[in-house]
Amino acid sequence: MKYPIGTQTFRKIIEEGMVYVDKTALVYSLAQKNICFLCRPRRFGKSLLISTLESYFKGEKELFKGLKIDELEKEWTQYPVFHVDFSDGRFVKPDALENIIDTNLRLWEREYGLLIDTPEFGSRFRNVLKMAHEKTGRKCVVLIDEYDKPMLDVLMDPMEAENRNVLKEFYGTFKAADEHLRFVLLTGVTKFSQVSVFSGFNQPEDISMNPKFDALCGITKDELVEYFDKEIAVMADEFEYTKEEMYAELKRQYDGYHFSEGSSEDGSPKKVMLDIFNPYSVLNALSEKNLKNYWFRSGTPTYLVKLLDRNKTNMQEMLGREYECDYFMDYKADVEDPLAMIYQSGYLTIKEYERIGNTYFYTLDYPNTEVKKGFVALIANDYFKTTNVQQPLALTINKALMKGRLDDLRNELSGFFASIPYDANYQERAWSYESHYHYTLYLTFRLLSCYTILTEKENSRGRADIIVETADYVYIFEFKLDGTAAEALKQIDDKGYAEPYAADSRKLFKIGVGFSSEKKNINEWEVF
Repeated sequence: MKYPIGTQTFRKIIEEGMVYVDKTALVYSLAQKNICFLCRPRRFGKSLLISTLESYFKGEKELFKGLKIDELEKEWTQYPVFHVDFSDGRFVKPDALENIIDTNLRLWEREYGLLIDTPEFGSRFRNVLKMAHEKTGRKCVVLIDEYDKPMLDVLMDPMEAENRNVLKEFYGTFKAADEHLRFVLLTGVTKFSQVSVFSGFNQPEDISMNPKFDALCGITKDELVEYFDKEIAVMADEFEYTKEEMYAELKRQYDGYHFSEGSSEDGSPKKVMLDIFNPYSVLNALSEKNLKNYWFRSGTPTYLVKLLDRNKTNMQEMLGREYECDYFMDYKADVEDPLAMIYQSGYLTIKEYERIGNTYFYTLDYPNTEVKKGFVALIANDYFKTTNVQQPLALTINKALMKGRLDDLRNELSGFFASIPYDANYQERAWSYESHYHYTLYLTFRLLSCYTILTEKENSRGRADIIVETADYVYIFEFKLDGTAAEALKQIDDKGYAEPYAADSRKLFKIGVGFSSEKKNINEWEVF
């Protein structure tokens, strides 16, 4: 099987016989709309979607033979298509954005015989669309890939405002040229609110959380089975897994994205969220017959860490709450909300929801092991001012937990706290010792949960700080800052944290830990 890794051109995929997961029924449905916006994480197939739409609107019928759209489309009308691709540009230097837009406009003006009679990008683009409509007798299609990259490249930099204003003028064309437009699609990683880029622009229909288009980008479990079942069987043999175990590993590593509250096929009120696999990671894993962190390694989200630092936000607080969708879908450029940026960039996803009346409340978490492992390690390295030490630590701690070696566990944790640089203990984010140590433990065990099972089971009397479950052991941890280990153990008993495990066959350990703010390390450790 020939995998389209690094190939985002629909024509090339079809003509060279690469595997193509047929999304053309959804493409046809999308093409019936007017002006749309789609937010999806990077390397999720947005550029391929744009390329597919370009071939469709150019009437390239021969490329779609045998695909679902071949049965749906009868006319194959050819429209004038204007494709703007910001994905490959670097917009950190003055005039970089203006040069790309100007280059595109000059090509189109030459094609339709127009002279440049104004320096304004919006007016020039409007003239191009008007002339194309008049010359062809058909309205225009505009496809803009990674519309937000010129702003993300300079996030929190003075140039962000400059680039935003340039784009605001350029996108303002769509309102003035509405009579000349058949279809417009903008794709991006983030959704900037209407107060920044889209003001003065006919507001696009945001299909990012429309259940109908959940599977427009990415791979569903049904598609994984339909297109890759034989390859997964081969991969299972190499790993010495059953095919079912191989599917489970792929799911744990690359699945878990949810882009809406889902839908119900039978019309009942109960909705089922559609699981989406990361296509970039899945294709690389099947090609290499390996389970590496392909997507996370393809780009480091350092701007997200900057946002967390700037807002003094920790992930523990962020993931323990419910949100309405407006809170994590509309990125306010003047506020720089880290939650919205992290969700839209693909490092968090919807894990569950609750509807009360007409309002939905969403709980967010990491979509899968690949993202959790990479992003938590990145945050931990930044928080502790270290370089790539958290993953080896998690592996060592995991080994101690799997073997029931509590002395080794204490030694590893004590050594880790002792290794935290002095300035990390006093950095601005650590506004209190208690919150600092709580977040330290949270990051450590969150990373650990990539390798073993970590839960936060709650009962009517409270919630244990940390519960770790392995195949043979259950560990219940309670931590006290400047308190005693005995006090921590007493709380485990008083709150009944061990009660859910009364009939469990695994060996249970209750561990009380006392921290010293003076020593900045474990002071007492008692196990029962």
